[in-house]
Amino acid sequence: MKNVLAIILGGGKGSRLYPLTKIRAKPAVPLGGKFRLIDIPISNCINSNIMKMHILTQFNTHSLHRHIYDTYRLGQFSGGFVNILSAEQTEENQSWYQGTADAVRQNIQYIKGANTKYSLILSGDHLYRMDYRKFFDFHYKKNAGLTVSVKPVSREEASDFGILQTNKQGQIIRFVEKPEQDKLDDLKSPGLPEATPFLASMGIYFFNTENLLFELEKNTNVDFGKHIIPSIIEKEKVFAYKFEGYWKDIGTIKAFYDSNLEIASIHPPFTFFDENAPFYTHPRYLPGTRVENSQIDHALISDGSYIMDTTVSKAVIGLRTIIRSHSSIQESILMGADYFDIIEKRAEIPIGIGKNCVIKKAIIDKNVRIGDNVQIINKDNKTNYENDMYTICDGIIVIPKGTVIPNGTVI
Repeated sequence: MKNVLAIILGGGKGSRLYPLTKIRAKPAVPLGGKFRLIDIPISNCINSNIMKMHILTQFNTHSLHRHIYDTYRLGQFSGGFVNILSAEQTEENQSWYQGTADAVRQNIQYIKGANTKYSLILSGDHLYRMDYRKFFDFHYKKNAGLTVSVKPVSREEASDFGILQTNKQGQIIRFVEKPEQDKLDDLKSPGLPEATPFLASMGIYFFNTENLLFELEKNTNVDFGKHIIPSIIEKEKVFAYKFEGYWKDIGTIKAFYDSNLEIASIHPPFTFFDENAPFYTHPRYLPGTRVENSQIDHALISDGSYIMDTTVSKAVIGLRTIIRSHSSIQESILMGADYFDIIEKRAEIPIGIGKNCVIKKAIIDKNVRIGDNVQIINKDNKTNYENDMYTICDGIIVIPKGTVIPNGTVI
């Protein structure tokens, strides 16, 4: 695995996750109480002994860069690196990244500089645990120029992904990006169950570096899924690596919300804990959470929080979350705070949740100040709505980072 370079795509605008991406890059969005999305691919690489990583960034990069620099210092004896390659103007190129392939193309000099035989392309907004060594073994044994990691999906899910069609040997013979429902029957692959007869691309690609560089220099198109992969399929042996574990694209507010609440369940389909393959994040050295006279059910509560006289049900509670007395938190994600609001008298409304509040089916971003007697319940039952104070996406209320909600507000 010392001969593998991981290239993590973290430069997308993340518009489907807005307003969580209003002032941060998508891979920097908090997840599961204490992690960030970028921790997933980096941790999978470390656990797979891939220690050479380039992370390509572009939009709202400050918090993402800070997290990476503070967390992932591999040391000189590891023989590896975690490099941030932010979009930059050069004599040859004056533009931003125009797509996934273009982002990699603009960094060809750094890929060549890593001097590895293989390149692993990863996305920065997926939730899964994968041993890339097994993926590599499959790629190597097939003697493929490119191998695409795929996940079997149902007809209902298929139109949201790039769908691959394989022959009986697992070689990809066709690729269609987000096909329409009436065209799916022609894209079924052999050997799959009736419930999930289609193979969705996970956006994870194993290339022979020589093949990758040749294709990017020859093909000027900007996206892997729409352009590069279909082009390679026509000329070379391209195989599908079938992944059987949990995998979810955290690209929308609903997907983000559902994934977090699944993690908080008693028998979650995905867990961050695996002693043989843990997920890493920035160590914060916070005290344990204090809970006073509260009722808590199906909740994940992170370090440094204080919950008093409160009912919490089906919720993810992030770092340094303060919930004051006689409040109710239901089916919600509270991301917590970046710091403790120790001297509360400095602000009329301190960071955290005030007294006598009701929060239901909501995402409360970091450093939000919610006053007393506030109700965040979608009282008008809106599906989608936006103003300066909050956004509603698919019926889920999202309060942006740093927002102040006055006493007595009803949303």
